[in-house]
Amino acid sequence: MSKAEIMLKGIPKSEHIAKWRQLLPQEMLNAPEVDVSKIKHKWLDLPYTNNPQGPKLDLYLPENTEGPYPVVVYIHGGAWLIGHKRVAYMEPLFYVLEHGYALVSIDYTLSDQAEFPTQIYEVKTAVRFLRQHADTYNLDARRIAVWGDSAGGHLAALAGTSGAAGQLEDLSLGWPEQSSEVQAVVDWFGPTNLTAMQKQLQEQGFPTWNQDICTMEDLFIGADLSQEPEKAKPADPTTYITPEAPPFLIQHGDRDMVVPCQQSIPFAQKLEEAIGKEKVVLEILPGAAHEDPRFYDRENLDKVIKFLDRHLKSVK
Repeated sequence: MSKAEIMLKGIPKSEHIAKWRQLLPQEMLNAPEVDVSKIKHKWLDLPYTNNPQGPKLDLYLPENTEGPYPVVVYIHGGAWLIGHKRVAYMEPLFYVLEHGYALVSIDYTLSDQAEFPTQIYEVKTAVRFLRQHADTYNLDARRIAVWGDSAGGHLAALAGTSGAAGQLEDLSLGWPEQSSEVQAVVDWFGPTNLTAMQKQLQEQGFPTWNQDICTMEDLFIGADLSQEPEKAKPADPTTYITPEAPPFLIQHGDRDMVVPCQQSIPFAQKLEEAIGKEKVVLEILPGAAHEDPRFYDRENLDKVIKFLDRHLKSVK
């Protein structure tokens, strides 16, 4: 057993992870990488904490426009357990380069290695790193958005609300003189209320997890949330909503059988109450499943670009 290994449902966490690795398809466990060879202006595998062996990021710049560039930080999904910063399905996001944005894709410590709040500490350290090194990479430190899907959507939302509230910060990871606040958030089908997910799926008639194996939420938090629901509250982006929260674009499919769209609806409502309806866009895509191709098509990406332009390029 690893150091002080967490027990979940009377079984070591590592055994639950092993079961999940048997259940998940190989194409998810060994997700192919996107080909970035054609992107001329890039820096790959930059350590962004003060630990050179820690998580890294990739940074891509537009080719035909001049900086400093507003920044989009992409946070990959994978139930906090799998995935990486160069995952193939992110390829459509390079579209932002054509619109004058720098694209940054980050890795973070997965839940088989560490539990919450490690992951959000790292995401926010990446934002501070980018501000610290904005001149080096021709970035506009005043204009940073975070964009994530699924577990990455959760971390993007959490970065948005907690950054504005001055919470969930570990400055010891690096660049303590910089702010981790972001100016906009794009949340694609991210969970928020982790204790409610299984009940919501059940109410819609969607499949729920085998009761003998922990949920991905349990692994992320490091607790059996059916028995200790209070441990999920610090990971809920709703917990940190203030009037200072940044603008949000939230998109979710109503046929999502992994993260039910009921996760996004009350979150958006509470954001609207705090920051105003004009700063919150909630779109429920009828018939769309989890990671549905419709999120990544050009028509929808244009909606995201329009949102980013409104809230980043208007900054003086």
